[in-house]
Amino acid sequence: MRLSEEIAAFRGGTGNPARMLGEFRRATLLVPIADGGLMSGEQGGVRWVYAFTGEEALAAFARARGAGDQEWEYLAILGARLVDAVIPEVAGPAGVAVDVADEEGAMLFPPVVGIVPDAVAVDAAGPADAEPAGAPHER
Repeated sequence: MRLSEEIAAFRGGTGNPARMLGEFRRATLLVPIADGGLMSGEQGGVRWVYAFTGEEALAAFARARGAGDQEWEYLAILGARLVDAVIPEVAGPAGVAVDVADEEGAMLFPPVVGIVPDAVAVDAAGPADAEPAGAPHER
């Protein structure tokens, strides 16, 4: 099953979080490049790297930002490489926001144990109120 299908199943209440995370790690994601780095946004003290499951999802994001008529440069990267190698290089907590222009298909992969390396996971110290390890979130 493709990542977008796993996300849809999860959002529909029939998905398996572990299977979705596995598909995320295996998926080739498109990450737009802006100002010499990966395009991201910040919300709630977390830097969210924008990633897309395909060119159509990336184009929808560009249109939503009023730049649908422009060509966007992007990096094609495996989800595993994104969270294991790129996210640890970001200053502060960082996660991945997938297909954020699709209200029905967006998914956040937060900086928690089981998604990002333990060294950069916000819940690695184990606070009692932390989200369950590896819990993706609907946008």
